Amino acid sequence: MLKHSARRWLAGIGVAGALVAASAIPASAAPADDLDLYANNVILAPGGTEKWVSLFGLTTERLGDFTVKVDRSKVAAFADVQPFMEDDCTESGAILTCKVVDQDDDGSFLNIVDLMVRAKDGAEAGQEGALEFNVTDTEGGSGTFSSTVTIGEGVDLAASESLALKGAPGTTVKAPLQVENRGQKAANGAVLLVFGSYGLTPSKRYENCEYTSGEFDFHAFACTFDTTIAENATVRLDSSFGFTVPADNWAPNTDFGSAIWFTPADWEEFLSQADLGVEFGQKGTEGELKLESAAGAQRTPQTDVDPYNNETWIELQVTGDQKADVAAVGATVNGEVGSTAPMKVGYVNNGPAAVGTGAAEGMWVTTYVTLPKGVTAVSAPETCWDVDNDEVEPGKPGAAVYQCFLNGVLRKGEKAEFAFEVRIDKAGSQTGEVKLRTGHEELEIKDLNPANDTAKILVNAAGGGAGGGDGDDPTLPITGDSTTLVTVIGGLLLIAGAAGYVVTRRRKTRFVA
Repeated sequence: MLKHSARRWLAGIGVAGALVAASAIPASAAPADDLDLYANNVILAPGGTEKWVSLFGLTTERLGDFTVKVDRSKVAAFADVQPFMEDDCTESGAILTCKVVDQDDDGSFLNIVDLMVRAKDGAEAGQEGALEFNVTDTEGGSGTFSSTVTIGEGVDLAASESLALKGAPGTTVKAPLQVENRGQKAANGAVLLVFGSYGLTPSKRYENCEYTSGEFDFHAFACTFDTTIAENATVRLDSSFGFTVPADNWAPNTDFGSAIWFTPADWEEFLSQADLGVEFGQKGTEGELKLESAAGAQRTPQTDVDPYNNETWIELQVTGDQKADVAAVGATVNGEVGSTAPMKVGYVNNGPAAVGTGAAEGMWVTTYVTLPKGVTAVSAPETCWDVDNDEVEPGKPGAAVYQCFLNGVLRKGEKAEFAFEVRIDKAGSQTGEVKLRTGHEELEIKDLNPANDTAKILVNAAGGGAGGGDGDDPTLPITGDSTTLVTVIGGLLLIAGAAGYVVTRRRKTRFVA
């Protein structure tokens, strides 16, 4: 069974991923009161668990009160549909009417209504219908929307609850993941989604698996199997499957991951629901990953009647002793009073271990940038925010001290940079500081050389005039083959896909006043 904390974490990220991706769609010319909506389709199984249909507005604005009417008549013969907040809704036959009051402006997207949907006794595979929404606001705006509810065959894919692995940096460990069909029918194929932190690097890239690309602090891939799994049968990945612990993995360490089994129909439903920050799509070339074979295949869509027992939690103990030295990088800024100049600060990883790998005992790096009193930040990176502001406002200019964080793996020789634009306000020489904090919020983890975790920011200001200034990075030793800037890629949006039972499909509708 999926750990409750993990499910909540992944589910929340899933909604965030779908909403962030949706909000990036270019807006077309439309009245100000137009509103984009999305909701999800669901596949249900007779005797299976309930699922959720959620209707969201893709806006962070609070637009007053709404009335939502849900027409359940086209699904009433085979599905029971009830609101999550019953006190806010009334029923009149197949019509459900819900009042949505003005919500607190917490920066989140507009959650209009949540519905619990369950297959009725006697529902039969192949039945399908639409939930039809009609939304009106207090200003006379209105919009319609529909979501499809389908009854599929019920199967029960069940996985081992956990898998413990152990290996040193540079070694490959076998991972005998398996799944059992506990249902009353043969399972017509399966899809395995695997994701994990840096140490859980797939040892092979298979032709029937799709992989994500990019500089992430985790790995994710999905493998499709055409094998039919008979009722009460257990199948296992073939012996070629495993994980290779990167040679630069921090050690000792604990890496975590998960393996979730889907029916093909549930997987397609999931993919249609989630807008991911990145996509699966790169297939491997190193042969086919196989399960034990079984004969026969049916074409009726199948859904898992118990989606809470199909995950294996993976824990990899990385042995050895391998850490890293990170060194702060300051800057020198020259210019006249009143001029602006670029200023790049950050840190370099001198190795040998990678940092920011997302595991339990590995090291994260937070950079604190204290500006000299005689300069003002007129622009700041989106990865930095004012430490004295209770609200996190990435990239806000004018702060005295910034806290900066770079998400992703930084390997030996690579450099993290934070690019500011500063205005020189005062003549003379002034000094600021770059200071690294290594570890986690709750636990400091010392790097190999704490003495180089601070660096100076030097400002040499001439006595007045116009024109731009010059920003120079001080020379610091950088080892390794690369000084590649590691950028923020938003890897968590990928895991939006990982537990997407609550993420929902985006569709557009227009509110017309």
